[in-house]
Amino acid sequence: MDPLAVAVGTALVGAMATDSWEQAKRALVALWRRVRPEAEADTVGAEFGQARTRLLAALEGGAPGAAAPGVTSPVVSALETDWQFRLHLLLREHPDLAGELRRVLDAELTPLLPEGDGTRGGTVVMKAQASGSGRVYQAGRDQHITER
Repeated sequence: MDPLAVAVGTALVGAMATDSWEQAKRALVALWRRVRPEAEADTVGAEFGQARTRLLAALEGGAPGAAAPGVTSPVVSALETDWQFRLHLLLREHPDLAGELRRVLDAELTPLLPEGDGTRGGTVVMKAQASGSGRVYQAGRDQHITER
């Protein structure tokens, strides 16, 4: 999946849980409106609002899939995957939208996210080199390795 779509999808879901969620919604709808008919952009905005309702219920423990504090909720993961995939398809269809999507992430979504909550986007570059029979394991998050 496109890393930019992953970052924006994650930031959108992170912004859903904030008091500034409507700003994120406006940014998303404006982006969609650039490349899709107005009716579809409005539908995406309505779906964003519905997703926010599900997210808030999960975070408050009132919905199936709620998680303990500090643990990623299955609802959060599902919402992130959904929005990441939608954005991935949009970028695949309109690759020229990448610059605008990056701008939305940097200028409009990231400032809405709380500091230190793990949803702020950024660039991570990892490089490794192994020689002979050496192995290198790198991960941007959890990693579980079982070797025999």
